[in-house]
Amino acid sequence: MPRVFLIPLLFAAFSISAAAADWPEFLGPSRDNRSPETGLRKTLSKDGVPVVWQKKVGTGYSAPSILSDTLVLHHRIGDEEIIEALHAVTGKPIWRHAYPTHFIDPFGYNNGPRCSPLLTPDFCYTFGAEGLLLCLNLKDGSPVWKRDTRADFEVPEAFFGVGSTPILDGPRLLVMVGGQPNSAVVAFDARTGQTLWQNGGEATWSGLPMTGWPGERTIQWNTADPAFQKQASYCSPVLATIHGQRHVLCCTRQGLLSLDPETGKRRFAFWFRARQDSSVNAMTPIVENDCILISSAYFRNGSVLLRVQPDGAGVNEVWRGTQLEMHWSRPVLENGRLFGFSGRNEPDARFRCVDWADGTLRWDRFEGWPNAGHSKLREGEKAPEFYGRGSLILADKKLVALGEAGRLGLFETDASKVVEIGQWQVPGLSYPCWTGPVLSNRKLYLRDEGLLLCLDWADAGAAK
Repeated sequence: MPRVFLIPLLFAAFSISAAAADWPEFLGPSRDNRSPETGLRKTLSKDGVPVVWQKKVGTGYSAPSILSDTLVLHHRIGDEEIIEALHAVTGKPIWRHAYPTHFIDPFGYNNGPRCSPLLTPDFCYTFGAEGLLLCLNLKDGSPVWKRDTRADFEVPEAFFGVGSTPILDGPRLLVMVGGQPNSAVVAFDARTGQTLWQNGGEATWSGLPMTGWPGERTIQWNTADPAFQKQASYCSPVLATIHGQRHVLCCTRQGLLSLDPETGKRRFAFWFRARQDSSVNAMTPIVENDCILISSAYFRNGSVLLRVQPDGAGVNEVWRGTQLEMHWSRPVLENGRLFGFSGRNEPDARFRCVDWADGTLRWDRFEGWPNAGHSKLREGEKAPEFYGRGSLILADKKLVALGEAGRLGLFETDASKVVEIGQWQVPGLSYPCWTGPVLSNRKLYLRDEGLLLCLDWADAGAAK
């Protein structure tokens, strides 16, 4: 049951439609790593751009979220997860909320939170590495309600901790919890934390074909089998209206699951899982018209474009291939082309442009690190001149790329060839920079495992 600290007298049903200057949740105001802002930087030299402010921070992969002048970062210092509000323009502290954590990453990566805060005019929602779902008052950081999803649902330990950022659909907070046997996805009342519905698991998958696996045998749900033990992935849910029907699309560990966001009823499920246990789905799906792209970087799983059937009860494959093998970052879709960094590990990384409609590879540039290791650069060591598995956002018709070792790049969205406008090794940033760039009010926010930077990203000639 939720522990409720404060119930506001008024709570307007809120579906995020932020102003151009805001970046209030994971992947931005429209959840597609795009910003509507204009008047932004059109060049980038090796001398870099002005640093507005910077702050030492704790560990984690959570991106900051920004609403109006308030920036919220979820990070870890010592044995505490900290939710910290700062003034977005100055970096000055506003409030701080902390709680104890004992999370240790099973694979030796950092132990901080992975999910980004979700901000509304009234509230801040966070989802910690151990599965603590928390709602705070955005004005002062005071607790409103919390849910310990590990205690309330049968959730096995995830590979890299909890990493699927929740989304808001009016009065419902939609969360990939990953519980057994049928609570992969849970809807909570955004005001109170009460459970509204839960679905995803044995009931939604049993009897379906294991699409893409040899023989495509029928799914028999068995939690003794590693293929079914863990349900949560590292993709954020996506809301879409297709053929007049509303869907919440969740790429769980087993594959793509579509549910009715109001009732939780299954619309369709499509098996999409690498054929080895040590694998995850981490790219948030892309929806365009009646098609959905899902992708994975593990064991040649690659990408598949699906077309939703007119009745909304199933999908058909349009194309499947390894042209894009997306790890955690999400490609940008622009003018019928996908731009993204493909590859599972640092030596595999490639920057690619692929046709949305048929998967044709338009161009390809190697970005792998020849001698990469899972450690920070040593003092005085030069960062490799590669982006590795970079992260992209699209703003003012330009692609902004952040590489794994802190290399910042600016690119055109040219489908015929790579057009790199410029690049800059950002001072202070080092491997691993696995958090995507955030843009708000013509300022670019970047972080690694110890530093948060605010850069002036305005075009010098733009009107203030």
